[in-house]
Amino acid sequence: MQLGTRWTAGAQPPAAVPPVLHAQLAAVEAALSPEDPAPRWTLTFLEGRPIAELDTGVTVALTATGEVVVGHIDDDPLD
Repeated sequence: MQLGTRWTAGAQPPAAVPPVLHAQLAAVEAALSPEDPAPRWTLTFLEGRPIAELDTGVTVALTATGEVVVGHIDDDPLD
């Protein structure tokens, strides 16, 4: 696994975040409560594919087939 980068939800994703993930990241962030402190995303790469994990456990990942999926850390988004 290669560590990518971290950023705060609601901020522009860093350049290291593949654009294919941006729409789903924004959709997840839109569902966050504006009254709570903004959680942070962590971008990693597993088997060469990007996975963004929010501090809340929500994940946005690119599967081997090129599909962007939203899940939870307890799920396996790469199946």
